[in-house]
Amino acid sequence: MSENPSDLRYTNDHEWARVEGNRVTIGITQHAVDALGDVTLVNLDVKVGGTVTAGKAFGTVESVKAVSDLFAPVTGRVVDVNKSLDDKPETLNIDPYTAGWMIVVEGAAESELNALLDAAAYNALLATL
Repeated sequence: MSENPSDLRYTNDHEWARVEGNRVTIGITQHAVDALGDVTLVNLDVKVGGTVTAGKAFGTVESVKAVSDLFAPVTGRVVDVNKSLDDKPETLNIDPYTAGWMIVVEGAAESELNALLDAAAYNALLATL
Protein backbone atom coordinates (compact mmCIF):
# COMPACT_ATOMS: atom_id res chain seq x y z
CA MET A 1 0.00 0.00 0.00
CA SER A 2 1.37 3.40 -0.97
CA GLU A 3 1.63 6.27 1.47
CA ASN A 4 -1.22 8.76 1.28
CA PRO A 5 -0.25 12.40 1.88
CA SER A 6 -1.17 13.48 5.40
CA ASP A 7 -2.09 17.03 4.34
CA LEU A 8 -5.03 15.85 2.23
CA ARG A 9 -8.58 14.83 3.05
CA TYR A 10 -10.17 11.74 1.43
CA THR A 11 -13.50 10.19 0.46
CA ASN A 12 -14.73 6.62 0.58
CA ASP A 13 -14.82 6.83 -3.25
CA HIS A 14 -11.03 7.41 -3.37
CA GLU A 15 -10.97 11.10 -4.22
CA TRP A 16 -8.69 13.50 -2.36
CA ALA A 17 -9.12 17.15 -1.43
CA ARG A 18 -6.34 19.66 -0.68
CA VAL A 19 -7.75 22.60 1.28
CA GLU A 20 -5.86 25.88 0.85
CA GLY A 21 -7.76 28.83 2.26
CA ASN A 22 -11.15 28.93 0.54
CA ARG A 23 -9.96 26.76 -2.38
CA VAL A 24 -10.20 22.99 -2.56
CA THR A 25 -8.15 21.11 -5.16
CA ILE A 26 -9.62 17.71 -6.04
CA GLY A 27 -8.14 14.57 -7.57
CA ILE A 28 -8.12 10.78 -7.25
CA THR A 29 -5.96 8.72 -4.93
CA GLN A 30 -3.10 6.39 -5.76
CA HIS A 31 -5.37 3.51 -4.68
CA ALA A 32 -7.91 4.54 -7.34
CA VAL A 33 -5.18 4.80 -9.97
CA ASP A 34 -3.80 1.39 -9.04
CA ALA A 35 -7.28 -0.16 -9.23
CA LEU A 36 -7.93 1.42 -12.64
CA GLY A 37 -4.65 0.44 -14.28
CA ASP A 38 -3.25 2.52 -17.13
CA VAL A 39 -5.41 5.64 -17.49
CA THR A 40 -6.28 6.37 -21.12
CA LEU A 41 -8.81 9.22 -20.88
CA VAL A 42 -9.93 11.82 -18.34
CA ASN A 43 -13.29 13.46 -19.04
CA LEU A 44 -14.05 16.41 -16.77
CA ASP A 45 -17.68 17.45 -17.30
CA VAL A 46 -17.26 20.86 -15.64
CA LYS A 47 -16.11 24.27 -16.73
CA VAL A 48 -14.67 27.24 -14.87
CA GLY A 49 -17.63 29.11 -13.41
CA GLY A 50 -19.77 25.99 -13.14
CA THR A 51 -20.57 24.20 -9.90
CA VAL A 52 -20.08 20.73 -8.47
CA THR A 53 -22.20 19.12 -5.78
CA ALA A 54 -20.81 16.87 -3.06
CA GLY A 55 -21.44 13.23 -3.91
CA LYS A 56 -22.38 13.94 -7.54
CA ALA A 57 -20.30 12.94 -10.56
CA PHE A 58 -18.22 15.63 -12.25
CA GLY A 59 -16.51 13.45 -14.84
CA THR A 60 -15.05 10.05 -15.63
CA VAL A 61 -11.69 8.34 -15.83
CA GLU A 62 -11.20 5.61 -18.41
CA SER A 63 -8.49 3.00 -18.27
CA VAL A 64 -7.58 -0.28 -19.90
CA LYS A 65 -9.69 -1.99 -17.19
CA ALA A 66 -12.75 0.20 -16.58
CA VAL A 67 -14.58 3.51 -16.72
CA SER A 68 -15.08 5.12 -13.31
CA ASP A 69 -17.12 8.13 -12.28
CA LEU A 70 -15.44 10.98 -10.43
CA PHE A 71 -17.44 12.24 -7.44
CA ALA A 72 -17.06 15.70 -5.95
CA PRO A 73 -16.08 15.54 -2.27
CA VAL A 74 -17.53 19.03 -1.66
CA THR A 75 -19.99 21.49 -3.18
CA GLY A 76 -18.56 24.63 -4.74
CA ARG A 77 -17.92 26.83 -7.74
CA VAL A 78 -15.26 25.57 -10.17
CA VAL A 79 -12.40 28.08 -10.48
CA ASP A 80 -9.86 25.93 -12.33
CA VAL A 81 -9.80 22.76 -14.45
CA ASN A 82 -6.63 20.79 -15.24
CA LYS A 83 -6.83 20.87 -19.04
CA SER A 84 -3.43 19.19 -19.37
CA LEU A 85 -5.16 15.89 -18.54
CA ASP A 86 -6.95 16.12 -21.91
CA ASP A 87 -3.66 15.52 -23.73
CA LYS A 88 -1.80 13.61 -21.00
CA PRO A 89 -4.23 11.44 -19.01
CA GLU A 90 -1.32 9.19 -18.07
CA THR A 91 -0.23 11.95 -15.66
CA LEU A 92 -2.62 10.31 -13.19
CA ASN A 93 -0.57 7.11 -13.27
CA ILE A 94 2.64 9.00 -12.58
CA ASP A 95 1.62 11.76 -10.16
CA PRO A 96 -2.01 11.67 -8.94
CA TYR A 97 -1.41 13.98 -5.96
CA THR A 98 0.27 16.96 -7.63
CA ALA A 99 0.36 17.18 -11.45
CA GLY A 100 -2.72 14.92 -11.65
CA TRP A 101 -5.10 17.29 -9.86
CA MET A 102 -8.44 17.63 -11.65
CA ILE A 103 -10.43 20.66 -10.51
CA VAL A 104 -10.29 23.49 -7.99
CA VAL A 105 -13.46 24.72 -6.29
CA GLU A 106 -14.29 27.60 -3.97
CA GLY A 107 -17.07 27.97 -1.44
CA ALA A 108 -17.08 24.52 0.17
CA ALA A 109 -18.95 24.38 3.46
CA GLU A 110 -16.88 23.73 6.57
CA SER A 111 -19.24 20.86 7.45
CA GLU A 112 -18.44 19.13 4.13
CA LEU A 113 -14.71 19.53 4.69
CA ASN A 114 -14.99 18.19 8.24
CA ALA A 115 -16.87 15.13 6.96
CA LEU A 116 -13.91 14.05 4.81
CA LEU A 117 -11.47 11.42 6.06
CA ASP A 118 -8.00 12.32 7.28
CA ALA A 119 -5.06 10.22 6.05
CA ALA A 120 -5.18 7.86 9.05
CA ALA A 121 -8.89 7.16 8.57
CA TYR A 122 -8.41 6.68 4.82
CA ASN A 123 -5.53 4.26 5.42
CA ALA A 124 -7.77 2.35 7.85
CA LEU A 125 -10.44 2.17 5.14
CA LEU A 126 -7.93 0.83 2.64
CA ALA A 127 -6.84 -1.84 5.12
CA THR A 128 -10.39 -3.25 5.03
CA LEU A 129 -10.48 -3.62 1.24
